[in-house]
Amino acid sequence: MTRRELREHSFKVLFRADFYPVEEMDEQIERYFGAPVEDDVTPEGTTILHDSNLSEAEQAVVTEKVKKILEKLPEIDEKINQVAEGWKTRRMGKVELTILRLAVYEMKFDEDIPVSVAINEAVELAKRYGTENSPAFINGVLAKMI
Repeated sequence: MTRRELREHSFKVLFRADFYPVEEMDEQIERYFGAPVEDDVTPEGTTILHDSNLSEAEQAVVTEKVKKILEKLPEIDEKINQVAEGWKTRRMGKVELTILRLAVYEMKFDEDIPVSVAINEAVELAKRYGTENSPAFINGVLAKMI
């Protein structure tokens, strides 16, 4: 599985953090990996919406990353609040906030990921899961951070 795919799974698991207490995150991670494949059939063909059939090693990578982000969440949110003028984390859309949290973690705390890659991947996630304005918003906030 590619780093991009692992990042996308990390995003999906991390998204749950705003809806469940931190104490339940282990259970939420387990539920995520145990969920059945979900697809959507359209006239253009079949699109896989969710497939968490990851190897144990891949699950461990996603789980470790999410837990590290959750540990640093107050610090990450503070960094976002410092640069997102007029947009405190409590007012942001959950998709955009989750993408920003993931990207800020990668930029500030994951030495294996270059800053430019973290920003580019965040924008790509925003294109896929956000609104029409999400990519520009994500790019603008992260650009101010560097």
